[in-house]
This record gives sequence, C-alpha cells and structure tokens, in this order.
Amino acid sequence: MLFTDLKIIEPILNALHKEGYTKPTPIQQGAIPFILQGRDLLGCAQTGTGKTAAFAIPMLQLLSKPHAAIAGQRPIRALILTPTRELAIQIQESFQAYGSGLRLKHLVVFGGVNQAPQTQALQRGVDILVATPGRLLDLMSQGYINLKDIEIFVLDEADRMLDMGFVHDVKRVITKLPSKRQTLFFSATMPKEIQGLANAILTNPEKVEVTPESTTAETIQQSLYYVDKANKRALLADILKDKSIETALVFTRTKHGADKVVKDLIRIGIKAEAIHGNKSQNARQRALSNFKDRTTRILVATDIAARGIDVDELTHVINYEMPNVPETYVHRIGRTGRAGLSGIAYSFCELEELPYLKDIQKLIGKEIPKDTNHPYHIDYSGVQMKKAPASNSQQNRHGGNNHSRPPHRKFTKQRY
Repeated sequence: MLFTDLKIIEPILNALHKEGYTKPTPIQQGAIPFILQGRDLLGCAQTGTGKTAAFAIPMLQLLSKPHAAIAGQRPIRALILTPTRELAIQIQESFQAYGSGLRLKHLVVFGGVNQAPQTQALQRGVDILVATPGRLLDLMSQGYINLKDIEIFVLDEADRMLDMGFVHDVKRVITKLPSKRQTLFFSATMPKEIQGLANAILTNPEKVEVTPESTTAETIQQSLYYVDKANKRALLADILKDKSIETALVFTRTKHGADKVVKDLIRIGIKAEAIHGNKSQNARQRALSNFKDRTTRILVATDIAARGIDVDELTHVINYEMPNVPETYVHRIGRTGRAGLSGIAYSFCELEELPYLKDIQKLIGKEIPKDTNHPYHIDYSGVQMKKAPASNSQQNRHGGNNHSRPPHRKFTKQRY
C-alpha cells in the first residue's frame, strides 16, 4: 500500500513526498481511513511506529476544508494533548512538515519558558494547538485559550500521562471540550485505568492496535553478560573504559536505579545524566540536548521517559537491568542500528532476571550470544529458568493492573 491509496489530498501527498514518505506504516494504514471518516479512534501503538503521522495527516486533511472565522478571529479547531515538551515539539514539527502546502496555523505551548510568545501567537489566531497539560490549563485560566470550537481532540501517550500524574489535568481539559467532537486516543499500553479513561471520552470508537515488534534488527550486535547484581556497577565501568564507545544509552527499570547509575559513573569520572519522570522538564530537555551534542557521554533512562528519544548514529545501548516486558527489549535495543547502520547492545543479567531473559529470547526467537570473557562472569548454565511473573503487557491484555511500579495515585504531579 502507498499513501496515494489512502485518498489523501494532493498538497499533503506532495509534502509527504518531500519528506521521503511513500508507504504508510501499519498504524497509519489502520488509522488514517477511519479518521478521515470522522470516527473516534482508540490506537494502541508505541512511539516509533509512525503514530504521529497516523493522526496528523488525516487531521490536516479534515481541517483544510474552509471554516468561517468568528469576528475575524481563527478559533482553535484541533487540540493535541501530550505529556512532555519533547513530544509536543516533535508533534508540532510533524504538522509543520505534512501541512506545509496548507494554509493552516499551528502552535505548540508548554511550560518552563516565557509564555509571552505563545500568548501573542494565540491572539493572532491558531487552527491546531499542541500542548502539555500544565501550560494549557494555565493559559485557559488566564483567558488566552478557549476550547469551545474544538472539532478534533487527540490525547497522545495516555499511559505516560497517567505515570506522570496528569490524569486529573486531562479530565479538567476534557470538561471544557464540546460534547460534539472527534476524539483520537493513543496509548502504548492499555492498563485498566487507561481503558477506563478511553471508555469515558470515546464514542463508538474504531480500535487500531499495532503489535510490538518481536524481532531485532540484524544490524545490531547483541551480547549477554551474566553477572551478580553487586558487580553490575563494576562491569559497566569496565566496559566504558573502551574509549571507542563515545556515547551510550543505558536503561534501568526504575527512576531510583537510573539516578544511582549516574552517581556511580560520575564518581569514576564519566559524564552521565539521567532522564526520567521525576526530573523537571528543563532538566530532561537539557540532559537530552547534552547527550545529542555529545557533551554528556552516557544517558541513563527509564523506558517510559525514553519514549521519543531519537539520537542519530547512536552506537551502543546497554541494558543495565533486564526489562520485565519482553517487547521492551526490542524497543530498547532498536535505538541503535537505525537507517541501516550497525549497532551494539549489551545486556547485564543477574540471577533474579533469568525469567525475564527467558521471555525475551522466546519473543525474539533466538538466544542472545553470551560473553563469558568478562571478569565478573557467573555461570548460570545449570540454573533452571523459571517462568517470569506476568509482564505489564500480559496483564494489560487481561485487564490487570501494572504491578511493576507503585499505584499511579502515588506519583507526584509535574506541571510543564
């Protein structure tokens, strides 16, 4: 299938051609026709599957139809609500690229910066608004934003909204929307809290679900290191003695674990920063910028915080802790080896993580090659690998809670 098969108008097709896009991804193939029909949509897809284009392209087409201005003012006709500045900026850039041939005005608003340029743009008139919850509510309370004319509402990264404590802000925004609207709801996972929110705001939706990738790119060289938990820090330091590793993205399962790894690395003279939900928006943006321009050698991230991170020519990914969701392994190491380039992925596995390893290898259909030459090697060959506890994705399929982290109500709200 090509984009030309999806009944997309010429100006958008021309813009897609300039961007080098010819074939839609599975989420785009599934979502675009329903959105163009004006249907509500429940999309389950991870970042990196082409999700933004799946809603941006049909929205631009629907909104390109003439609309009468009210007293010379452009009303806000579409709202995309997303949890972080990084994602908001990426979405805005997508609308700008795909809508370059249209006369639609779009704006991104987020906290942590002077609001004056944002309010000035709002006063000039905006068709499409991309926003983070905190700044949106602030500008609404000041009278700069009115949502009464919204025709299309997109809630993006809904599960991450919940993780970051934004659910009440989201519900406040929803109460200000007109009841007659088209709603598009996207989430990478579907725990029961997210499903409940989707049920509350969607009307007879179509569901489009993209199965997470189960294979790893052949261009990625994978290595497995059996190691005691107590020796992981020393093993990481030993690996990073290799100066050819200019930058590396290191994954932990928890925010506390990410901070601890950063402290350990700084202690031995390696420039490292962490990125996770407890960091302020400015701190996360600064850490990501420093990593991209190679001021920081090591970026330590949790899985949810790492969504949307796209670093050109990243050569190394290190799983300091094995993920407890097997699909997450594929997503993690897929940060390297992009665009036909080669990449290297190291995974540290302690005794308690053997069940996670078993599920990962079952998913990818092969064993990860073991490196037994490192000084902290432990022989786990005689250990019987037990079945892993139900992963988040397995629980979500059966409507269960995500027990790998504290209940959502314990998360502190962060306003950006």
